[in-house]
Amino acid sequence: MSQTVRTRPEGSGQALSEAYDTALLDLDGVVYAGGDAIAHAVDSLATARAGGMHLAYVTNNALRTPDAVAGHLTELGIPTVASDVITSAQAVARLISEQVPAGARVLVIGGEGLRVALRERGLEPVDSAEDEPVAVVQGYGGPDLTWSRFAEACYAIARGVPWFASNTDLTIPGARGIAPGNGAAVEVVRIATGAEPQVAGKPLPPMHRETILRTGAERPLVVGDRLDTDIEGAFNGEVDSLLVLTGVTDGAQLLAAPPQHRPTYVDADLRGMLTGQPEVVEAGDGFRCGGWTATAGSRELELTGEGEALDGLRALCAAAWTAAGEGACELDGGKALARLGL
Repeated sequence: MSQTVRTRPEGSGQALSEAYDTALLDLDGVVYAGGDAIAHAVDSLATARAGGMHLAYVTNNALRTPDAVAGHLTELGIPTVASDVITSAQAVARLISEQVPAGARVLVIGGEGLRVALRERGLEPVDSAEDEPVAVVQGYGGPDLTWSRFAEACYAIARGVPWFASNTDLTIPGARGIAPGNGAAVEVVRIATGAEPQVAGKPLPPMHRETILRTGAERPLVVGDRLDTDIEGAFNGEVDSLLVLTGVTDGAQLLAAPPQHRPTYVDADLRGMLTGQPEVVEAGDGFRCGGWTATAGSRELELTGEGEALDGLRALCAAAWTAAGEGACELDGGKALARLGL
């Protein structure tokens, strides 16, 4: 796929909730953290919805069913129905259904979300390699998934049964910190079998296709906190994206982002959906946004001026991404980010 290399965040004269018909929102780090709503998320989403924007929630976590996710969001004060939720379990179930006969048995290494998604596509979940499955599907099954489940996957794959994975996120955030995600479990099976799974979740095209099929979005905006899943997924789907800084991505990672990880817009939190976005303009050898001007020196990124910290970050992005071109910026942005308190 050939795309123009983004060298700066874009501006918008319209509120993003008016410029796009559908927000494809990541959940953890964007809407909630540790199960609790992130500051400003509930009110921002209510305002966007009241203005006519369709809200869809897109998650790589294949454990919970759409009903369970919708129930959690509703409890947080974000009225949601199951059809507003798109999961990697749904994306991988569709991928499998396109390659196996209707009613076929699929060995499930994961949780209830995978089973519900498979039944939705007319497939029969089973638990053993001895049940003659025609496919193996692996998704996050929670912290208590036993070693014997990985063994069942390996037995079936060794017999030539095709292997699918909902996603390959190596980690998953939890209340006590970062825990192994489905990608870590996939690595166990990969090492044991030497096989490679077909993967459906973000940032790969099957997940984006699933969201468009289920939402009917014509002008979608991906909203996320992770460069390697949310923003890369938007890049692969050739749609615009908003990075919010309420999750895992920090300023240094953003400045070093290669083209596929560069968001269209950058904002602090979901209030950014309700406003326009400031332009970043060329200013001599550098780039200006608000009261800040950023330039790329020989060894580091330099920042002058004063104003809103986010404007300074947007200007720094332009300087870093322009200097890096099609690669990742290696210039030190530490001093400049420290000036912004980021």
